[in-house]
Amino acid sequence: TSPTTEEAPAAKSWFSQLLWPVLIGLACVAIGLWAPASFMTHLTVFVLASFLGWKVIWDVSPSLHTPLMSVTNAISGIIIIGGMLQISSNIASPMTILGAIALFLGTVNIAGGFMVSQRMLNMFHK
Repeated sequence: TSPTTEEAPAAKSWFSQLLWPVLIGLACVAIGLWAPASFMTHLTVFVLASFLGWKVIWDVSPSLHTPLMSVTNAISGIIIIGGMLQISSNIASPMTILGAIALFLGTVNIAGGFMVSQRMLNMFHK
C-alpha cells in the first residue's frame, strides 16, 4: 500500500477573491442609478436593520434566550398586523398574496416561539 498524501487546498487567486465583492458592488451601483429614491431608502433601512438584528441576536447571553423569544413573538405579532392590513378584496393582487404569506409565516413563527419558550421554561420546573 502506498502512503496517502493529503493535498493542501489550493490558494485562491486574487482574481477569484475579488470577483464576488466587485460584482456585488457593481450590482449595488446599478440599483442605485436606476432605482427610485424611495426604494433606496427602504433598502438602506432593511440592510441596517438586518445587520443590527444579527449583532443583537448573536451577542445575547444564553440566560436571556427566553426573553428574546418573547420579543421575537411580539415582532411577529406586528408582522401579522401588517399582513392583515395588506389583505384586500382583490384576492389575486400581489399585495394580498404577500399579506397572506406574511400572515401565515408570522402565525407559524408565533406558535413555534411559544412552544420553544414553554419548553425552555419547563426546564426550570422540578
